[in-house]
Amino acid sequence: MLGEDNYNDYGYALVHLFETHKSYFDHYKKMTESGDKPVLLDNSIFELGKSFNPKKYVEWIDKLNPNWYIVPDVLESAPDTIQQWKDWDLSVTDNTDALRIGVVQGRDWNELVKCYNFMKDRADYIAISFDYSYYQMTGLIEDDWAPEKLTKYCSGRKRFIRQLIDEGIWCWEKPHHLLGCSLAREFKYYVDNNIYNIRSLDTSNPVVAGIKGLRYNDSMGLYQKPKTLLADLIGHQVTDTQLENIEYNTRMFKKIINRHVTLGHAITLC
Repeated sequence: MLGEDNYNDYGYALVHLFETHKSYFDHYKKMTESGDKPVLLDNSIFELGKSFNPKKYVEWIDKLNPNWYIVPDVLESAPDTIQQWKDWDLSVTDNTDALRIGVVQGRDWNELVKCYNFMKDRADYIAISFDYSYYQMTGLIEDDWAPEKLTKYCSGRKRFIRQLIDEGIWCWEKPHHLLGCSLAREFKYYVDNNIYNIRSLDTSNPVVAGIKGLRYNDSMGLYQKPKTLLADLIGHQVTDTQLENIEYNTRMFKKIINRHVTLGHAITLC
């Protein structure tokens, strides 16, 4: 659809689609074999509601040989996510050199911090999601233009990360990944405040919005979020107009994260 160099810095693969779309797997396998771009393999929890079957997951990890993969986690549960990590450690041996990404999960501050501290001692890479229910209790309504839920997600993650830093919990020695987004303008905060070890993020927002006929408002992005998952559009035939929208949104997204300025530590996107 788009030239690889035009819209992302790395490949972001959803494991559940490997079973139903051979060409999808082949695309990412070619990427890992060529070494042109690194590939991150996701356990598809956002799409499935629970992590992909661990036994099948490790088989796909061995077949793909990604640069990173997300260890199975459990939505909104620190105890279960920690146990999943322990179970993976005990029972799974992948035959790759892939870095393991540990996702922080929990329902409140104490659970999230417990999970964060666990992951920072064990994971190669720490991931933080955009949609914890905790953000709905702590996030602020930053403007009246966006739906309350979206703006609380947006401000909630910023506030959570800021508190981790202020309380000396944030691990500056480990790279961090931001899973998804509600409103794209959130990411400008991390660049402006030099939170340099947020090294990557993933979002389909510019693409899905473009398909739905929505264009970013320059560096402010959107005030709404399409509900459609990009995974559900895997067979969609993009029109010329939709492609123009996607390319424009992608350029504006890169503007939001200041990718046109040389930085010591750049946020990469997919």
